[in-house]
Amino acid sequence: MRKIRFQMPVAVHLLLVKDNKVLLLRRFNTGYEDGNYSVVARHVDSDEDLKTAMIREAKEEAGIEITPNNINFASVMHRKSDDERIDFFFIADSWEGEITNMEPQKCDDLSWFDINNLPSNTIPYIKRAIGNYISDVQFDVYGW
Repeated sequence: MRKIRFQMPVAVHLLLVKDNKVLLLRRFNTGYEDGNYSVVARHVDSDEDLKTAMIREAKEEAGIEITPNNINFASVMHRKSDDERIDFFFIADSWEGEITNMEPQKCDDLSWFDINNLPSNTIPYIKRAIGNYISDVQFDVYGW
């Protein structure tokens, strides 16, 4: 009998950094972490590579165009909450277009914050990932 392998959701997160500030969005009306700050992110679909997912989500959430050459790996986090997840964090410091809240039904604030002084209502694993970026930590486990 063939054994079913364990599978977990995979997500990509984009750290947009400019002048020592990071772009954060406050979740609204999503049913997950509403009222708290996160970054541009999405689950990866089947038959979709990580950079393609990140490029699409940057356009869908923030209205900007990024290319594969403008996306650099920052870190990966194996995370546990109600389930287990793998989160890939990428950084982009250049893009085309003006950053715009493209999903006001899911985001009620899109603002730049000092990367060393994040709002107290930043989602904890996001705060940790930004700290990992600052400290050049490329792999982390969280929530175990």
